[in-house]
Amino acid sequence: MTFDIVFNRPWCAPRTAEYVNRAFENGQTAGNGPFSRECAEFIARAMGAPRVLMTPSCTDALEMAALLLDIHAGDEIIVPTYTFVSTANAFVLQGARPVFVDVRPDTLNMDERLVEAAITPRTRAIVVVHYAGVACDMDAVGAIARRHGIPIVEDNAHGLFARYRGRMLGTFGCLAAQSFHETKNYSCGEGGALVINDETLIDRAEIIHEKGTDRRQFFRGVVDKYTWRDIGSSFVLSDLLAACLAAQFAAASTIRENRQAIWTRYAAELAGWARSEGVQTPYVPAECEQPFHMFYLTMRTAAARDALIEHLAGHSILAVSHYQPLHLSRMGQRFGGRAGTHPVSESVSQRLVRLPFHAGLSASDQGRVIHAVSQFRT
Repeated sequence: MTFDIVFNRPWCAPRTAEYVNRAFENGQTAGNGPFSRECAEFIARAMGAPRVLMTPSCTDALEMAALLLDIHAGDEIIVPTYTFVSTANAFVLQGARPVFVDVRPDTLNMDERLVEAAITPRTRAIVVVHYAGVACDMDAVGAIARRHGIPIVEDNAHGLFARYRGRMLGTFGCLAAQSFHETKNYSCGEGGALVINDETLIDRAEIIHEKGTDRRQFFRGVVDKYTWRDIGSSFVLSDLLAACLAAQFAAASTIRENRQAIWTRYAAELAGWARSEGVQTPYVPAECEQPFHMFYLTMRTAAARDALIEHLAGHSILAVSHYQPLHLSRMGQRFGGRAGTHPVSESVSQRLVRLPFHAGLSASDQGRVIHAVSQFRT
């Protein structure tokens, strides 16, 4: 089925072709080229981070985090169950057991009140996800982590340049993973970054990043030849993709303004309908500055969610659901997951619908979406 209004459409920044052509002219299209360095430096400056390494995906950044924290078989990591599979799988690949925690009903972030009870002597990391780019309660999670001496890793796929109490997301953990997938605010099709806030991890991260070799040190003249030093993989981002991302960063203010306008209009014009229908719209606590990543509706029932998606499809509008709780998946059940243990995630996953949202969504198309939603009755 085709739709007049799609859920997402990648936004082409004005200088994309110019930047890609420059990548070819530079004669370096593989990883760690000039555009990759430019993107890494842009993120590091904005966040005040000691080091940023560009990766082929957010998944790769999370996998690097697991390697840097020396996660082994028998270790445990705490993760929200309402998240994308990579949040847990990156650590499971190293033999860890995910310990799933339910989410709050308002922000859909990991419920900080449940974290401490999930800690055991085998806990090696707390992995937080800032859902929709709205920060977790990092005061509470940070205090728990410090009390138990457990590192925090941020899956900040949704939250680049968002803030919590004035501080950038991605700077609270020793490591943070970013995403530049085509559905994210800033995109190069597929891409990611590892933000390194613990300077003691930088040297090893550079080696893991370059397939376990000291190749980067060789090009800096630190060693006279490079060789295999540690475990690692091909975690570098092609400079062609980095060129696309650099063009997005050059237009960052336009992207943010467009997305803010779209989010704000949805919130304002659907507020009355949502109240009358008992529908929950996104909640942003006062201490959080969001990046306007998505706009979602949490319907009263699963049947209402399905009916709204079908209703919008009848207007040639594509709306979608989101995560299925990891503890209910086939893999999650292998780690002890079972129905009824995380009721908020189980309920929300059946009732949430995401509306079309991308930087290029026109005012007229958004108006059609709002009109169609406003016509829906349960």
